[in-house]
Amino acid sequence: MLFKYKAVDDKGISKEGEIDAQNRDMAISGLQRRNLIIVSIVDESKVKSIFSLSFHEKVPMKDVVVLSRQIATLFTSQVSALRAFTMLSSNAENKVLGKKLSIISDDLQAGFSISGALAKHPDVFSDFYVNMVRVGEETGKLNETFDHLADYLNRQYELTSKTKNALIYPIFVVFTFFVVMTLMFVVVIPKLAVIILDSGQEPPFFTKVIIGLSSFFVQYGFLIIIFLILLGIWLWRLSSTDKGKEYLDRVRLTIPAVGNLYRKLFLSRIADNMDTMLTSGIPIIRAIDITSDVVGSRIYKGILKDVADGVKGGLSFSAAFEKHTDQVPGIMIQMIKVGEETGSLGQILKTLSDFYKKEVDNAVDTLVGLIEPVMIVVLGLGVGVLLVSVLMPIYNMAGGIK
Repeated sequence: MLFKYKAVDDKGISKEGEIDAQNRDMAISGLQRRNLIIVSIVDESKVKSIFSLSFHEKVPMKDVVVLSRQIATLFTSQVSALRAFTMLSSNAENKVLGKKLSIISDDLQAGFSISGALAKHPDVFSDFYVNMVRVGEETGKLNETFDHLADYLNRQYELTSKTKNALIYPIFVVFTFFVVMTLMFVVVIPKLAVIILDSGQEPPFFTKVIIGLSSFFVQYGFLIIIFLILLGIWLWRLSSTDKGKEYLDRVRLTIPAVGNLYRKLFLSRIADNMDTMLTSGIPIIRAIDITSDVVGSRIYKGILKDVADGVKGGLSFSAAFEKHTDQVPGIMIQMIKVGEETGSLGQILKTLSDFYKKEVDNAVDTLVGLIEPVMIVVLGLGVGVLLVSVLMPIYNMAGGIK
């Protein structure tokens, strides 16, 4: 919970700000440990609107990447954690991130560990991030930890961004196609249909079909709009439930080409996460649990939860994966097995991560290369068929085609 306070320090200087605590009493205790005399304290979470919470308080991953690199640089320069977070909070370009860093610096001053202070902001710092920082605190290698986190987050950001950007183009082309077709059926064809029908000639079969479809869109187009709105509401409600999210994730993995792309993306993410955490000394079961929470797919989350249960029951990491060969390729399982037998599991996982990252890059390039010409041809054929079906009777009327 976030509390906004006004207080006076031991020198009589007024101070105000925000403090994150589990309840009001803990917030007051935290402020008193800083030798502050509290004037007022308000639970700010109760007065914030739902809109501001859901829309404004978001920090892009690229900002977290830059932040991690900055923290690593400051720690390498022997700057204390409190001073580092205070400096970063005052210089943050993202206001939301700056506010959270200010709260973290307040918590550090109140005696929290860095990982404990970060854990209060799960919308910015994932469970994976917090556990990595905790390991860095235990080993005394925080600067290296934040460098590893920056490298990891940067890899994930580039991979995810490339995948999303690759899908934007085909979505745009499909949207353009439907807009053009709608304008043709609603605006252009009805005007041409009047000329054809007034001529008294019997139009060809395809022309009748096109004119009939045009009439349907003009007269009952509002029903289609209502249907699309209801479909959007249904999909939104479906995506807000656990079963619905799992169903949509499963559908996404079954779409030709796109499904294979996402599968490789998730496998790369799993291998990269596991390599980073195992190399940092996090126990394998804990590493699997954390990876399941950040993999980004309900299907693979379920697989990893089952794998964790198998490892707890005495199975090896590779053996636990063998029940899920429908989503985890055999080559990945075999390589993990080799890593276990040779004691180089971390290196094998890094190799798998690099391999699937390259596979994602190749899949994205192939997908974009195929979609672009296909969409252009489909768009051209669609418009061409419409124009020929409607213009041919007009040319016949004018004596252009005998």
